[in-house]
Amino acid sequence: MNINYSDNNHLILMGKVTSEKRYSHEIYGEIFYIFDMEVPRLSNTSDTIPVTVSERLITDEKLQIGKKVLIRGQFRSYNSYENEKNKLILTVFAKDIFFEEEIENQIQEGSKEISNEVILTGYICKTPIYRQTPFGREIADLLLAVNRAYNKSDYIPAIAWGRTARFCQNLEVGAEVKIIGRVQSRSYEKKFEDGTSQTRVAYEVSVGNLEVIDEKMNIEEEKNEEAM
Repeated sequence: MNINYSDNNHLILMGKVTSEKRYSHEIYGEIFYIFDMEVPRLSNTSDTIPVTVSERLITDEKLQIGKKVLIRGQFRSYNSYENEKNKLILTVFAKDIFFEEEIENQIQEGSKEISNEVILTGYICKTPIYRQTPFGREIADLLLAVNRAYNKSDYIPAIAWGRTARFCQNLEVGAEVKIIGRVQSRSYEKKFEDGTSQTRVAYEVSVGNLEVIDEKMNIEEEKNEEAM
């Protein structure tokens, strides 16, 4: 069975470069770099998102701080082992990058301007955590396993709000869902046993729409098509 993994994990980001590129890793002689980009929200605030990109897609002349860029790619995760502890690292993986002079043509082709959208299809791999804030706002934390080629998976944290959060509290581990939302950054204080604390940044998907994929219904549809 041929699976198009780009359908499971598709992302568009548009914003401006806010950092110099820095070395990330090398695979089969191909070097990858990370840079940060600032993506505006409708609330007039912004998210700062790390982007991993191949050396083949960028030049120093084009990737400059303050320049506008459009990214098409995936939201990915990998494990980092530090001080004998496992840490989940999240990054946008750029499959295509377009610079200021190219963006207008890309928007015309896509017919509408999108600055931050991610579409994920995966499986609930941890019991959702539903809670209410002191002000009564409903929130649900999700962890989604999204399949990737070569038997790999990305583990993507997501946060749902309101009625969607209330619905998510009943999702079972293993349920397949499709999520449409945006990538966001969030600062928090990490407290240590010695009483000290450190400001850290978490990355997650803010859920705008969630759909449960009914496997039984899909099977019945396939049977009906075969019978025709």
